[in-house]
Amino acid sequence: MAGSSIVPFLLVVGGATATGKSSLAIALAERLALAPNQQGVILSADSRQVYREFDIGTAKPSACDRQQISHYLIDICDPTETLTLAQYQAQAQGLIQRFHRAGTSPLLVGGTGLYIDAVVKGLRIPPVAPQPALRQQLEALGQPHCYALLKRLDAAAAQRIHPNDLVRTVRALEVFYVTGQPMSALQGEAPPAYPVLYMALDCDAPALERRIAQRTQAMVEAGFVDEVTHLAAKYGPELPLLQTLGYAEILRHIRGDVSLAMAQADIVQHTRQFAKRQRTWLRNRATAQWFDADAKDLVEQVWQWLKEKRPQSTEKRTVSILS
Repeated sequence: MAGSSIVPFLLVVGGATATGKSSLAIALAERLALAPNQQGVILSADSRQVYREFDIGTAKPSACDRQQISHYLIDICDPTETLTLAQYQAQAQGLIQRFHRAGTSPLLVGGTGLYIDAVVKGLRIPPVAPQPALRQQLEALGQPHCYALLKRLDAAAAQRIHPNDLVRTVRALEVFYVTGQPMSALQGEAPPAYPVLYMALDCDAPALERRIAQRTQAMVEAGFVDEVTHLAAKYGPELPLLQTLGYAEILRHIRGDVSLAMAQADIVQHTRQFAKRQRTWLRNRATAQWFDADAKDLVEQVWQWLKEKRPQSTEKRTVSILS
């Protein structure tokens, strides 16, 4: 049967934590894989899933999930390493090009907004790795002094950075001192030429809190305390990744500061706060198509939307499974 062929595209599956992005992505990837010469491919957009051994607390796809559908950008560096945004972007863009050449449309799935922006907006990222010694010196000066320096050295960057934001102020100064150029001159966007379809999952606050509580309980039952105990013993409790959401609360329990029940309650509270920030960030993305995470026919809803929005070429070929 003749018809328009499918142009390779990128499908972004975003949404706050615990909204079911991974399970939806696997279902969609399975359907996409049914098309002739297609693969089901998922690229992770999660800033902690890139690290090996941090499994339960980052809600990594299970070994079974990864056998079912090919996942990439998971377990690509050690916990003692730092994966920069530029490194993530380069790897993601390389994979997308590789799959597009093969005619496959991958899914970019996760809740790390900056990772998603780096790919779909083509952010130009200054190629400057973190400079611990320089950062320490700058931080010792204090934020007022650092911000005054930034206004003098890169006024455009200072206009975009809040006067109390030490992290971004120091980063802008770091880029200037390493490259000799203002960070504002090195930044910008170069959106990709391939089509991007952007969807996001959401649900009301009470439902999201239930989801977060259920997932936290499932993590504990899966051995989260043992995972944190092992990682703290192997890498030391001061490892930066052990200070992140979920791990920090369990670490306090291991130290005897709080009960396991209190640690779980803290995880739920802090995750809810984090999810609120994610939802706000996503709501500012006008391009995202929103779906109710609790819809009984969610997969079918998204699939129908995907069929309507998918890009097509005018070349006549065999109809895709999407048709």
